[in-house]
Amino acid sequence: MRRESCWRQRRCRPRTHHDSGSFSVLPQPLAVLATALDQLGRYEPAATISRFAATAFTKRAFPEIGSTIDHLREVLGDEAYEALASTGASMTNAAMTAYALEQIDGVRAELLHEDDAP
Repeated sequence: MRRESCWRQRRCRPRTHHDSGSFSVLPQPLAVLATALDQLGRYEPAATISRFAATAFTKRAFPEIGSTIDHLREVLGDEAYEALASTGASMTNAAMTAYALEQIDGVRAELLHEDDAP
């Protein structure tokens, strides 16, 4: 439940960095997002975001991204992980931001829908 409330209450960090034009720090919140998506069982989007987010700086600042990538490789298999991660790594900053925001909106909508169910 704690994880779910995080999606509803916190402001979306990728959107903040995108709106400010500060793309240099974009990988850090994306690494956190990839980890959260992995924990929620959204493995494909997590894998797509993970390589884009896994910069040398991010790996030092948020070492959990390494274990997230390991888990994604385990769940998806190396070949599927590589295909998804390569797709994400080839995205532009704007495309990755849009993709990340779509994923966030999808999780929020799903959680809000669960709250409305009788």
